[in-house]
Amino acid sequence: MKKILIFLTAVLFVIACNVKPSAKEGTKPTPSQKKNVLVAYFSATGTTKKVAQNLAQITKGDIYEIKPLTLYTSEDLDWTNPNSRTSLEMKDQTFRPGIVQENLSLKDYDIIYLGFPIWWGTAPTIVRTFLEKQDFSNKKVIIFVTSGTGGIGNVDQDLKSSISSPAIIIKGKALNGNPSVEELTEWVKTLK
Repeated sequence: MKKILIFLTAVLFVIACNVKPSAKEGTKPTPSQKKNVLVAYFSATGTTKKVAQNLAQITKGDIYEIKPLTLYTSEDLDWTNPNSRTSLEMKDQTFRPGIVQENLSLKDYDIIYLGFPIWWGTAPTIVRTFLEKQDFSNKKVIIFVTSGTGGIGNVDQDLKSSISSPAIIIKGKALNGNPSVEELTEWVKTLK
C-alpha cells in the first residue's frame, strides 16, 4: 500500500509540474499566449461595434475602437443635409478627421479585421486617418462593413491608397441586419 501511495504521489507531482498555467485576466500574456487577431472598427451609431464585438469573441482576437476626437452627433450623421459634418467630410476625400491616439502597435498581429459603416458608397474618411497612422507590413486586412441599404462595393480598392505598407487586403463582407454569432462564425470559417 505504501508503494502505491508513493507511486501515485510521484505521478501527481509529474502531472502538476507539466500543467501550464492559463493567462489570468488583466495579466500580460506570454508570447505563446499572444493573440494574432485584431478586430479594429469605427462605429458612429453602435451597429458596427456590435458586429466587431461578436467577431472578436469568435476569433478570440483583441478589439480596438477607432475613436474620433469629436464624437458624431445625429445632426452630423444627417446624410440628407449637404452641410452636415459627414456630408462635408465625404465630399473632400483628402480630409482626415482627428482620432484619439492610443498606444496601438500592429506588430503582434497577423490578421486585422477592419470594420466600419458605409458612407456615400465607401469608407468614412476617419478610417483612412487610422490606416495612414499604422504599419500594415505583412498583415492580412479583412474588411467588413455595415450598411442600412448597400453592400461592400469596392472599398478594398478605395482603401489601398491609404495603406502605405505591403499588406494583403481581403474584401470581406457586408454584415447588415445584425448578423447572429452563428452567421458570423460561418463567415469566419470561409476565410481560413
